[in-house]
Amino acid sequence: MAVWAADVHRTHRKGPHVSDQHHHEHGHSHGHSLRHRLQHLLTPHSHETADKLDPALESSARGMRALWVSLVVLGVTALVQAVVVAVSGSVALLGDTVHNTADALTAVPLGIAFVLGRRAATRRFTYGYGRAEDLAGIAIVLTIAASAAFAGWTAIERLLDPRPVQHVPAVAVAALVGFAGNEWVARYRIRVGRDIGSAALVADGLHARTDGFTSLAVLLGAGGSALGWQLADPLVGLAITAAIGLVLRDAAREVFRRVMDAVDPALVDRAERALLEVEGVGGVGELRLRWIGHRLRAEVAVVVDGDATVRQAHAIAVDAEHALLHAVPRLTAALVHADPAPLPGETDPHLTLAHHTAA
Repeated sequence: MAVWAADVHRTHRKGPHVSDQHHHEHGHSHGHSLRHRLQHLLTPHSHETADKLDPALESSARGMRALWVSLVVLGVTALVQAVVVAVSGSVALLGDTVHNTADALTAVPLGIAFVLGRRAATRRFTYGYGRAEDLAGIAIVLTIAASAAFAGWTAIERLLDPRPVQHVPAVAVAALVGFAGNEWVARYRIRVGRDIGSAALVADGLHARTDGFTSLAVLLGAGGSALGWQLADPLVGLAITAAIGLVLRDAAREVFRRVMDAVDPALVDRAERALLEVEGVGGVGELRLRWIGHRLRAEVAVVVDGDATVRQAHAIAVDAEHALLHAVPRLTAALVHADPAPLPGETDPHLTLAHHTAA
């Protein structure tokens, strides 16, 4: 029987051939924790949900852990700097302290997003709540913008009304503390963010990295103040504002791409290659990937033999989905549509849909 109607395989549908969610990234991209890797090595390879950890939940847990740890580290860093600001009056250090405090507080919207992302899909939110992470990314970008505005305004005010900086050695030490705390948090957030595919967490890590370098800039202001140049401190404050503006640009671009469903083209190429290696797949039509939070979903049309039965086409669709789950990191769901190979002179079976998709 020719397969004119689409044969669609949904990951979430239960059946004898598929687990509840196929939440796995086997071998090359299984769960990221040491516990999960050891579990994979010491237990038989299985697709059953009961036999493995859920990488989606595990990645959210890693994100939450990264947020809380970085919140504590940045909180302590900002507290140390705030004490020095109070006794020194350094406007450059004040700008750095405010930025560090804002960076620490971005853990709040991200934490809320990770918690929401764990909730199951509903009939209203049929794709779940993963998009909350993109909203958190927007909140982070706005926070960076606000801290840049505050730091710039304070620096300009001090330029117009120069004042000497007190306790210059303490300011220098506080700057070094700020750099150390921010660089550690930046490395941690960026590593975890990339591991779990969270653009918001990566943006937050880039934010922290810039804070670290702006903390070093405070040292220049302290040195100038030690030499009696009162304008050194507010000028460094302006330089910090410019640096915050650069990280704002990078973070905004990252979050904008995620909101607009941008993916790395290399992932699309990787998915196409995997599909073409599946037995029974004669070609790959439309292929779409999109991020939902820090998880990927795929929609693809594959070409199969027009004389295949529905069951045969469905089996090919299942194999295609399975290949995608192996090949594409952080892919947790795939929708596979089987199209029959066209015959010479045959009318396109999708012709009746053309007027619905016309621009």
